[in-house]
Amino acid sequence: MAAEAVIVDVIRTPSGRGKPGGALSDIHPADLLAGVLVELLHRNGLDPALVDDVIGGCVTQAGEQAGNITRTAVLSAGFPESVPGVTIDRQCGSSQQAAAFAAQGVIAGAYDIVIACGVESMSRAPMGSNVGGASIGGALLTHRYPDGLVNQGVSAELIAEQWGFPRTELDDFAARSHALAASAASSGAFDGELVPVPTPDSGSVMADETIRPGTTPDALAALKPSFRTEALAERFPQLDWRITPGNSSPLTDGASAALIMSAEAAERLGLRPRARFHSFAVAGSDPLLMLTGVLPATRKVLDRSGLRLDEIDAYEVNEAFAPIPLLWQREFDTDPAKLNPHGGAIALGHALGSSGTRLLATLLSELEASGGRYGLQTMCEGGGTANATIIEVLR
Repeated sequence: MAAEAVIVDVIRTPSGRGKPGGALSDIHPADLLAGVLVELLHRNGLDPALVDDVIGGCVTQAGEQAGNITRTAVLSAGFPESVPGVTIDRQCGSSQQAAAFAAQGVIAGAYDIVIACGVESMSRAPMGSNVGGASIGGALLTHRYPDGLVNQGVSAELIAEQWGFPRTELDDFAARSHALAASAASSGAFDGELVPVPTPDSGSVMADETIRPGTTPDALAALKPSFRTEALAERFPQLDWRITPGNSSPLTDGASAALIMSAEAAERLGLRPRARFHSFAVAGSDPLLMLTGVLPATRKVLDRSGLRLDEIDAYEVNEAFAPIPLLWQREFDTDPAKLNPHGGAIALGHALGSSGTRLLATLLSELEASGGRYGLQTMCEGGGTANATIIEVLR
């Protein structure tokens, strides 16, 4: 009989602005992740020698984030040298995939106790610095896509155009994200998932730096588009270029981690599982419209779960860009109050490799506070893939 994979705890750092001078920008990313690993085990009184593996997500694996940063963080956290670590890259969904791999390993009997985590310091390892000007793909990819692929911002523009989302709707959604996140922060809704981060100046970062209380659609309307170039405008003359810094997720520094184990191991150790993993899915999509992968991934995870969407109590759809959750909402015609009810990445930040387990932390907090049972999270990813996961709260 397959083991049941449960979540004992999941935590995150506050979100720091991913640029020089950001609240977390003076902290090496390995140290940022190490601090979360230490706190995760400290909160649960767990001997690190019992951890079978640490699976971490990180997208820009260059510079300080190169060389298997998860293993570096494990050693930096003071774990026994016998505890391994591996770093994976499924773009924005890297740590959501880490959690899926961890849970699937438990279900398969390969692990008893495992940590899924993620880190990204976009201030210290700038997005794209691992590419270094190299061509992504060779002659075979060019043959298949002779017109070339595009970056995610242009993909968001194409989605906004194809599905008819006006700039006003995108900015309204972005303002909603900040308002919900600000309300959640002031009410203490994030307190159970946030862990303070000591800084080199003997201070401490306690709250998300990326939330902008009082953000209004009128203020966002003044921002200029981020991704228009003359070459792209010539290639895509149908676009009116409506994706801006205001309706996109900001560059962010952060780390997060989840303690995952078999239900039997939790019982043996006297730990109370907060939730169990119910269903998983990953899907591919058109790499030009790469951010639409959340649609087939959601359909697949629902098919596998046997649940209807109206049976799910909260949805976390990553706000990489405003058109993505809006497209998801329109496609599935769901209750908008259940969609990112504590705000999303537009306000809370998108520290790429950390975002999957960050969403998991927020989703679990939302469900426990509201009395909900099932939660779904889904994440669009560069290159045209997406993850979807359903969890079930245990009480």
